[in-house]
Amino acid sequence: MSPNPIAETVASLMPKAKAELTELVAFKSVADFDQFPKSESEAAAGWVADALRAEGFQDVALLDTPDGTQSVYGFLPGPEGAPTVLLYAHYDVQPPLDEAAWATPPFELTERDGRWYGRGSADCKGGVIMHLLALRALKANGGVPVSVKVIAEGSEEQGTGGLERYAENHPDLLTADTIVIGDAGNFRVGLPTVTSTLRGMTLVRVSVDTLEGNLHSGQFGGAAPDALAALVRALDSLRAADGSTTVDGLTSDAAWDGLQYEESDFRRDAKVLDGVELIGEGTVADRIWARPAVTVLGIDCPPVIGATPSVQAAARALISLRVPPGVDAAEATKLLRAHLEAHTPWGAQVRTEQIGQGQPFRADTTSPAYAAMAEAMGEAYPGEEMQYAGQGGSIPLCNTLSSLYPRAEILLIGLSEPEAQIHAVNESVSPEELERLSVAEALFLQKYAAS
Repeated sequence: MSPNPIAETVASLMPKAKAELTELVAFKSVADFDQFPKSESEAAAGWVADALRAEGFQDVALLDTPDGTQSVYGFLPGPEGAPTVLLYAHYDVQPPLDEAAWATPPFELTERDGRWYGRGSADCKGGVIMHLLALRALKANGGVPVSVKVIAEGSEEQGTGGLERYAENHPDLLTADTIVIGDAGNFRVGLPTVTSTLRGMTLVRVSVDTLEGNLHSGQFGGAAPDALAALVRALDSLRAADGSTTVDGLTSDAAWDGLQYEESDFRRDAKVLDGVELIGEGTVADRIWARPAVTVLGIDCPPVIGATPSVQAAARALISLRVPPGVDAAEATKLLRAHLEAHTPWGAQVRTEQIGQGQPFRADTTSPAYAAMAEAMGEAYPGEEMQYAGQGGSIPLCNTLSSLYPRAEILLIGLSEPEAQIHAVNESVSPEELERLSVAEALFLQKYAAS
């Protein structure tokens, strides 16, 4: 059997893909302009726009979104009567965190042990390159059989909602029959996976006050109400003894019936220390894809270095609650705020504030697009069958697009498999995954056009 011409073309394009990803990773495009220059994000957006123009895209535009960032749009017309497919990725990245902890500079794509390291290499500048590779392979093998829209977001990692609001204000711009979100990942390297559900998220800030000012712990400790201790009690009430999330009124017993996640694999992927137990009950998949999960993201209190012997008058915390499909994020926010207010002890003054919110998402896996993707992935990954997995993270744009275009089919694929360590130091991408997923996307577009 002769090799697939699409696969042969993508393989021949991989050196160019590496060179382009090197250029794109070099932009410090963190959409937090208090930390990184806005010019870096603007330069990255310009790079994406130029790449689309070079591929023959029309109407290429830098969209000024309401959060002060830019998203890149382009349209490539297909044959008369062909369906339209929207391809999504984002060019903004997470901050590099501790640059000294990286084995190689975070904004220099570096090959090591068969992987390419650099911030955004997998999440999601690699997704931009994946889309370009797929389209180039099609152009070299008879042409692109569908009309294609590309949207590359500039602030996905910040969660500031700029593209969502822009899309709502320009509802005709991103209309499509099918949407491919290139911001997810395979369950394991070499195992083709589509993400069929996303947990939503709410962010709540809680503030506790008990005194007009800090007091000497020797003179007043034991009777004066400690705001930090009251906050700790309230936060502790959010978990049962086994670590399960326990927000009053919020159901936490759903089960995941798809691909399962072995505990030993999860411990390795999460790098859980020896002897430390996993939290919660049920299968790992139940816990991370089908049930709510609360996380304390930060606490305002005195650091250990420089602390004084004082009873604290005030304390604050930022709390994340991941919300599974089937649960309304707005209702979950109300329940979380009510729980915190009810469980803050000693009559302490407590205030809660919603900081952000995104609804969960569930795809229709019975659609023709999923059938086409399953066939395409089977060819791109010989001997493997496409799997369905959930994702604990949120992509708020999915819900916006689903609401704006209820008839559109939405598929989530991408390069963020566990070894990629996205959002952490030493993020990397597997070039083999980039190659195979680019082949899969190209084959999908062919098969979808013929369906």
